[in-house]
Amino acid sequence: MRATRAGLAVLVLLLVGAGLHGEGNPPVTHIRIATGSQTAVYYAFGRALGQLVDDNLPDTDAQVLVTAASVENVRLVESRGAEIGFTQADILVTGSGPPDPRVRALARVYEDLLHLVVPTDSSIKTLTDLRGKRVATGAPGSGTEITVGRLLQVAGIQNDLESQRWGLDESAAALRDGRTDAFFFSGGLPVQAIESLNNDLGIRIVDLGDWVEPMRKAHSTVYVRREVNDSVYDLPAVSTLAVPNYLVVPTDMPDDVAYDLTKLLMERHEALARAHPAGERFDVRSAIGTMPVPLHPGAARYFRSVKP
Repeated sequence: MRATRAGLAVLVLLLVGAGLHGEGNPPVTHIRIATGSQTAVYYAFGRALGQLVDDNLPDTDAQVLVTAASVENVRLVESRGAEIGFTQADILVTGSGPPDPRVRALARVYEDLLHLVVPTDSSIKTLTDLRGKRVATGAPGSGTEITVGRLLQVAGIQNDLESQRWGLDESAAALRDGRTDAFFFSGGLPVQAIESLNNDLGIRIVDLGDWVEPMRKAHSTVYVRREVNDSVYDLPAVSTLAVPNYLVVPTDMPDDVAYDLTKLLMERHEALARAHPAGERFDVRSAIGTMPVPLHPGAARYFRSVKP
Protein backbone atom coordinates (compact mmCIF):
# COMPACT_ATOMS: atom_id res chain seq x y z
CA MET A 1 0.00 0.00 0.00
CA ARG A 2 1.46 3.33 -1.06
CA ALA A 3 0.77 6.81 0.29
CA THR A 4 1.17 9.59 -2.29
CA ARG A 5 -0.12 13.02 -3.21
CA ALA A 6 -3.43 12.79 -5.02
CA GLY A 7 -2.11 14.99 -7.79
CA LEU A 8 0.50 12.37 -8.69
CA ALA A 9 -2.03 9.55 -8.99
CA VAL A 10 -2.65 8.30 -12.50
CA LEU A 11 -6.20 9.33 -13.32
CA VAL A 12 -7.79 6.15 -14.61
CA LEU A 13 -11.05 4.33 -14.11
CA LEU A 14 -11.44 1.38 -11.80
CA LEU A 15 -8.76 -0.77 -13.35
CA VAL A 16 -10.37 -4.15 -13.66
CA GLY A 17 -8.33 -5.64 -16.46
CA ALA A 18 -5.18 -3.61 -15.75
CA GLY A 19 -2.00 -4.56 -13.97
CA LEU A 20 -1.61 -8.03 -15.49
CA HIS A 21 1.40 -9.86 -14.07
CA GLY A 22 1.55 -12.45 -16.82
CA GLU A 23 -0.54 -14.36 -19.29
CA GLY A 24 -3.34 -16.27 -17.56
CA ASN A 25 -3.05 -14.37 -14.28
CA PRO A 26 -6.15 -12.52 -13.01
CA PRO A 27 -6.30 -8.74 -13.44
CA VAL A 28 -5.59 -6.43 -10.52
CA THR A 29 -8.31 -4.06 -9.31
CA HIS A 30 -6.82 -0.78 -8.09
CA ILE A 31 -8.66 1.00 -5.26
CA ARG A 32 -7.46 4.56 -4.63
CA ILE A 33 -8.66 5.96 -1.30
CA ALA A 34 -8.81 9.78 -1.02
CA THR A 35 -8.23 10.84 2.60
CA GLY A 36 -6.82 14.08 4.05
CA SER A 37 -3.98 15.35 6.25
CA GLN A 38 -1.60 12.69 7.57
CA THR A 39 -2.32 13.84 11.15
CA ALA A 40 -6.12 13.66 10.86
CA VAL A 41 -8.73 10.89 11.02
CA TYR A 42 -9.42 10.44 7.30
CA TYR A 43 -5.82 9.39 6.70
CA ALA A 44 -5.74 7.04 9.70
CA PHE A 45 -8.97 5.38 8.57
CA GLY A 46 -7.84 5.34 4.95
CA ARG A 47 -4.64 3.52 5.78
CA ALA A 48 -6.56 0.99 7.88
CA LEU A 49 -9.07 0.43 5.07
CA GLY A 50 -6.30 0.15 2.51
CA GLN A 51 -4.57 -2.52 4.55
CA LEU A 52 -7.84 -4.43 4.86
CA VAL A 53 -8.26 -4.32 1.08
CA ASP A 54 -4.71 -5.53 0.48
CA ASP A 55 -5.02 -8.33 3.03
CA ASN A 56 -8.52 -9.60 2.26
CA LEU A 57 -9.53 -8.91 -1.35
CA PRO A 58 -7.64 -11.08 -3.84
CA ASP A 59 -6.09 -9.38 -6.87
CA THR A 60 -6.84 -5.95 -5.41
CA ASP A 61 -4.31 -3.22 -4.69
CA ALA A 62 -5.07 -0.23 -2.42
CA GLN A 63 -3.42 3.17 -2.71
CA VAL A 64 -3.93 5.87 -0.06
CA LEU A 65 -4.01 9.44 -1.36
CA VAL A 66 -3.06 12.40 0.85
CA THR A 67 -5.42 15.25 -0.04
CA ALA A 68 -6.90 18.52 1.23
CA ALA A 69 -9.88 16.37 2.36
CA SER A 70 -13.62 16.50 1.67
CA VAL A 71 -14.05 18.81 -1.34
CA GLU A 72 -11.00 17.47 -3.14
CA ASN A 73 -12.01 13.90 -2.30
CA VAL A 74 -15.46 14.31 -3.86
CA ARG A 75 -13.92 15.87 -6.97
CA LEU A 76 -11.50 12.95 -7.26
CA VAL A 77 -14.33 10.42 -7.01
CA GLU A 78 -16.40 12.35 -9.56
CA SER A 79 -13.47 12.53 -12.01
CA ARG A 80 -12.40 8.90 -11.43
CA GLY A 81 -9.19 10.02 -9.76
CA ALA A 82 -10.17 7.88 -6.76
CA GLU A 83 -12.48 4.93 -6.20
CA ILE A 84 -13.29 5.82 -2.55
CA GLY A 85 -13.35 9.18 -0.79
CA PHE A 86 -14.00 10.36 2.75
CA THR A 87 -16.20 13.44 2.93
CA GLN A 88 -18.32 15.50 5.25
CA ALA A 89 -22.04 15.25 4.49
CA ASP A 90 -22.45 19.00 4.08
CA ILE A 91 -20.15 18.97 1.05
CA LEU A 92 -22.62 16.76 -0.80
CA VAL A 93 -25.90 18.43 0.04
CA THR A 94 -27.14 21.63 1.61
CA GLY A 95 -30.56 23.18 2.02
CA SER A 96 -33.13 21.82 -0.42
CA GLY A 97 -30.64 20.95 -3.16
CA PRO A 98 -30.45 17.33 -4.35
CA PRO A 99 -27.37 15.19 -3.62
CA ASP A 100 -24.68 14.89 -6.27
CA PRO A 101 -25.87 12.22 -8.74
CA ARG A 102 -22.29 11.22 -9.59
CA VAL A 103 -21.53 9.78 -6.15
CA ARG A 104 -23.14 7.27 -3.83
CA ALA A 105 -22.37 6.27 -0.26
CA LEU A 106 -20.89 3.03 1.05
CA ALA A 107 -21.48 3.96 4.70
CA ARG A 108 -21.68 6.67 7.31
CA VAL A 109 -18.46 6.40 9.28
CA TYR A 110 -18.41 8.88 12.21
CA GLU A 111 -19.00 12.56 13.00
CA ASP A 112 -16.64 15.49 12.56
CA LEU A 113 -16.74 18.13 15.29
CA LEU A 114 -15.75 21.70 14.47
CA HIS A 115 -12.90 22.99 16.65
CA LEU A 116 -12.10 26.69 17.08
CA VAL A 117 -8.68 26.62 18.73
CA VAL A 118 -6.97 29.56 20.46
CA PRO A 119 -4.06 29.93 22.91
CA THR A 120 -4.96 29.66 26.59
CA ASP A 121 -4.43 33.38 27.21
CA SER A 122 -6.31 34.55 24.10
CA SER A 123 -8.94 37.29 24.35
CA ILE A 124 -11.14 35.29 21.96
CA LYS A 125 -14.01 33.87 24.01
CA THR A 126 -16.80 33.67 21.40
CA LEU A 127 -17.11 33.34 17.63
CA THR A 128 -17.73 37.05 17.12
CA ASP A 129 -14.52 37.87 18.99
CA LEU A 130 -12.72 36.81 15.78
CA ARG A 131 -13.36 40.28 14.35
CA GLY A 132 -10.05 41.90 13.47
CA LYS A 133 -8.08 38.68 14.09
CA ARG A 134 -5.91 36.45 11.91
CA VAL A 135 -7.84 33.20 11.56
CA ALA A 136 -6.88 29.99 9.75
CA THR A 137 -10.15 28.87 8.17
CA GLY A 138 -9.13 25.60 6.52
CA ALA A 139 -7.23 24.46 3.45
CA PRO A 140 -8.63 25.03 -0.03
CA GLY A 141 -10.57 21.91 -0.94
CA SER A 142 -11.32 20.93 2.63
CA GLY A 143 -14.63 20.37 4.37
CA THR A 144 -13.40 22.65 7.14
CA GLU A 145 -13.19 25.59 4.74
CA ILE A 146 -16.75 25.02 3.49
CA THR A 147 -18.26 24.65 6.97
CA VAL A 148 -16.35 27.61 8.39
CA GLY A 149 -17.25 29.82 5.44
CA ARG A 150 -20.93 29.13 6.07
CA LEU A 151 -20.54 29.69 9.81
CA LEU A 152 -18.79 33.04 9.41
CA GLN A 153 -21.47 34.12 6.94
CA VAL A 154 -24.27 33.15 9.33
CA ALA A 155 -22.50 35.12 12.08
CA GLY A 156 -22.07 38.11 9.76
CA ILE A 157 -18.32 38.39 10.28
CA GLN A 158 -16.96 36.87 7.07
CA ASN A 159 -15.45 40.20 5.99
CA ASP A 160 -14.27 41.28 9.44
CA LEU A 161 -11.23 39.04 9.87
CA GLU A 162 -8.01 38.12 8.08
CA SER A 163 -8.62 34.66 6.66
CA GLN A 164 -5.64 32.33 6.28
CA ARG A 165 -6.41 29.31 4.08
CA TRP A 166 -4.29 26.73 5.84
CA GLY A 167 -4.78 23.08 6.65
CA LEU A 168 -4.50 21.48 10.05
CA ASP A 169 -0.74 21.01 10.25
CA GLU A 170 0.15 24.51 9.05
CA SER A 171 -2.55 26.04 11.25
CA ALA A 172 -1.24 24.30 14.37
CA ALA A 173 2.34 25.36 13.57
CA ALA A 174 1.21 28.95 12.97
CA LEU A 175 -0.64 29.12 16.30
CA ARG A 176 2.42 27.75 18.06
CA ASP A 177 4.66 30.36 16.35
CA GLY A 178 2.27 33.29 16.83
CA ARG A 179 1.52 33.70 13.10
CA THR A 180 -2.21 33.26 13.62
CA ASP A 181 -4.62 34.12 16.41
CA ALA A 182 -6.98 31.17 16.00
CA PHE A 183 -7.72 28.26 13.72
CA PHE A 184 -10.64 26.05 12.77
CA PHE A 185 -10.54 22.33 12.11
CA SER A 186 -13.36 19.86 11.62
CA GLY A 187 -12.39 16.35 12.68
CA GLY A 188 -13.19 13.23 14.66
CA LEU A 189 -12.33 13.15 18.34
CA PRO A 190 -9.58 13.36 19.36
CA VAL A 191 -7.57 15.27 16.73
CA GLN A 192 -3.94 14.27 17.20
CA ALA A 193 -2.49 17.62 16.14
CA ILE A 194 -4.73 19.48 18.60
CA GLU A 195 -3.74 17.10 21.41
CA SER A 196 -0.07 17.76 20.66
CA LEU A 197 -0.60 21.51 20.49
CA ASN A 198 -2.29 21.51 23.89
CA ASN A 199 0.67 19.65 25.37
CA ASP A 200 3.20 22.01 23.76
CA LEU A 201 1.49 25.39 23.98
CA GLY A 202 -1.67 25.27 26.05
CA ILE A 203 -4.92 25.99 24.23
CA ARG A 204 -8.65 26.56 24.64
CA ILE A 205 -11.47 25.38 22.41
CA VAL A 206 -14.14 28.05 21.90
CA ASP A 207 -17.77 27.04 22.43
CA LEU A 208 -19.82 27.18 19.20
CA GLY A 209 -23.02 25.56 20.45
CA ASP A 210 -25.17 28.66 19.99
CA TRP A 211 -24.54 28.59 16.24
CA VAL A 212 -25.86 25.10 15.52
CA GLU A 213 -29.52 26.06 15.05
CA PRO A 214 -28.72 29.10 12.87
CA MET A 215 -26.57 26.82 10.67
CA ARG A 216 -29.37 24.24 10.43
CA LYS A 217 -31.87 26.91 9.41
CA ALA A 218 -29.56 28.62 6.92
CA HIS A 219 -27.98 25.57 5.31
CA SER A 220 -28.83 21.99 6.25
CA THR A 221 -30.17 19.71 8.95
CA VAL A 222 -27.05 17.54 8.60
CA TYR A 223 -25.55 19.92 11.17
CA VAL A 224 -26.06 18.80 14.78
CA ARG A 225 -24.94 19.88 18.24
CA ARG A 226 -22.33 17.75 19.98
CA GLU A 227 -20.15 17.97 23.10
CA VAL A 228 -16.39 17.91 23.32
CA ASN A 229 -16.15 16.42 26.80
CA ASP A 230 -13.42 17.48 29.22
CA SER A 231 -11.83 14.03 28.96
CA VAL A 232 -11.04 14.43 25.25
CA TYR A 233 -8.26 17.02 25.54
CA ASP A 234 -8.19 17.53 29.31
CA LEU A 235 -9.82 20.92 28.74
CA PRO A 236 -13.16 22.40 29.86
CA ALA A 237 -16.09 20.84 28.00
CA VAL A 238 -17.67 22.82 25.15
CA SER A 239 -20.52 22.41 22.68
CA THR A 240 -19.92 22.68 18.98
CA LEU A 241 -21.18 22.03 15.48
CA ALA A 242 -20.90 18.48 14.15
CA VAL A 243 -21.50 16.86 10.77
CA PRO A 244 -21.46 13.19 9.74
CA ASN A 245 -18.82 11.71 7.45
CA TYR A 246 -19.50 9.35 4.57
CA LEU A 247 -17.42 7.03 2.46
CA VAL A 248 -18.43 7.75 -1.14
CA VAL A 249 -17.77 6.01 -4.44
CA PRO A 250 -18.67 6.65 -8.09
CA THR A 251 -22.31 5.91 -8.88
CA ASP A 252 -21.23 3.55 -11.67
CA MET A 253 -18.88 1.46 -9.51
CA PRO A 254 -19.73 -2.21 -10.20
CA ASP A 255 -22.23 -3.50 -7.64
CA ASP A 256 -20.05 -6.48 -6.70
CA VAL A 257 -17.09 -4.21 -5.95
CA ALA A 258 -19.21 -1.92 -3.76
CA TYR A 259 -20.69 -4.97 -2.00
CA ASP A 260 -17.25 -6.45 -1.28
CA LEU A 261 -15.88 -3.15 0.02
CA THR A 262 -18.89 -2.59 2.30
CA LYS A 263 -18.76 -6.16 3.59
CA LEU A 264 -15.05 -5.82 4.34
CA LEU A 265 -15.55 -2.45 6.02
CA MET A 266 -18.34 -3.69 8.27
CA GLU A 267 -16.98 -7.13 9.13
CA ARG A 268 -13.48 -5.83 9.92
CA HIS A 269 -14.58 -2.53 11.50
CA GLU A 270 -12.42 -3.16 14.56
CA ALA A 271 -9.45 -2.17 12.37
CA LEU A 272 -10.89 1.35 12.21
CA ALA A 273 -11.18 1.49 16.00
CA ARG A 274 -7.53 0.47 16.27
CA ALA A 275 -6.58 3.20 13.79
CA HIS A 276 -8.44 5.96 15.67
CA PRO A 277 -10.86 6.15 18.63
CA ALA A 278 -13.56 7.67 16.37
CA GLY A 279 -13.91 4.21 14.84
CA GLU A 280 -15.24 2.78 18.09
CA ARG A 281 -18.67 4.24 17.33
CA PHE A 282 -18.92 2.63 13.88
CA ASP A 283 -21.57 -0.10 13.54
CA VAL A 284 -24.27 -1.33 11.15
CA ARG A 285 -27.06 0.75 12.66
CA SER A 286 -25.18 4.01 12.27
CA ALA A 287 -23.47 3.07 8.99
CA ILE A 288 -26.69 2.94 6.95
CA GLY A 289 -27.65 6.52 7.89
CA THR A 290 -26.29 8.24 4.79
CA MET A 291 -29.40 10.13 3.68
CA PRO A 292 -29.97 12.32 1.82
CA VAL A 293 -27.08 10.69 -0.09
CA PRO A 294 -28.34 7.30 -1.32
CA LEU A 295 -26.43 4.13 -0.60
CA HIS A 296 -24.73 2.54 -3.58
CA PRO A 297 -26.83 -0.47 -4.70
CA GLY A 298 -23.96 -2.82 -3.84
CA ALA A 299 -23.72 -1.37 -0.34
CA ALA A 300 -27.50 -1.52 0.07
CA ARG A 301 -27.42 -5.19 -0.92
CA TYR A 302 -24.89 -5.90 1.82
CA PHE A 303 -26.90 -4.11 4.50
CA ARG A 304 -30.07 -5.95 3.45
CA SER A 305 -28.20 -9.23 3.82
CA VAL A 306 -27.32 -8.56 7.46
CA LYS A 307 -30.58 -6.93 8.52
CA PRO A 308 -31.93 -8.75 11.65
